[in-house]
Amino acid sequence: MGDLKGRHFTGEVILWTARSDLMFPVSYRDLELMLADRSVAVDHTTIFRWIQVYAAELEKQLRPHVRLCNDSWRVDKTYIKVKGRCMYLYRAVDSRSQTIDFLLNAKRDAASAKRFFRKALGQLHTVNPRTITVDKNAAYPKATAEMKQDGDLWRRSRLRRKRGKSAGGARFYPCPGSTRRDSLRMCRRPPTYLI
Repeated sequence: MGDLKGRHFTGEVILWTARSDLMFPVSYRDLELMLADRSVAVDHTTIFRWIQVYAAELEKQLRPHVRLCNDSWRVDKTYIKVKGRCMYLYRAVDSRSQTIDFLLNAKRDAASAKRFFRKALGQLHTVNPRTITVDKNAAYPKATAEMKQDGDLWRRSRLRRKRGKSAGGARFYPCPGSTRRDSLRMCRRPPTYLI
């Protein structure tokens, strides 16, 4: 990273700040306070600019050193709202909980699942999975069958369909006042109606 020359702060301060931001869930203001403890006066907007400039370069240099994932994958998806629209966040981890890859998509179909698997298999730190544990989404069997036919996925790769355990077996009920389309607002207790 030779482009650190000519900056107001030393390269060590910039790299420490960028690494800390990428490694830990801290805000720019928290990093500003941590640097102030080390007698470095820097504004949180400057830290934001450093991250925008150097994060992609750091990721490119560190990606080859990431530990290889194992051949047992767990794939999950969840719904999140992005700018008021419901999106699907696909995420794959291995059996050691190391993140393999993630994808944010508007649809939940076989093409999206196939795109996600291709993206995950294209990473340098991934190996072709022996077992893929997924939820009951009907798109996964179709996507893996097509990828096996195309040769993108091993023919011996096994797809295990498990029921999601994210809720811990708890039953969820719609919150009072929520509509059918508003599936993100869920309560653990059944609603109590006053008569």
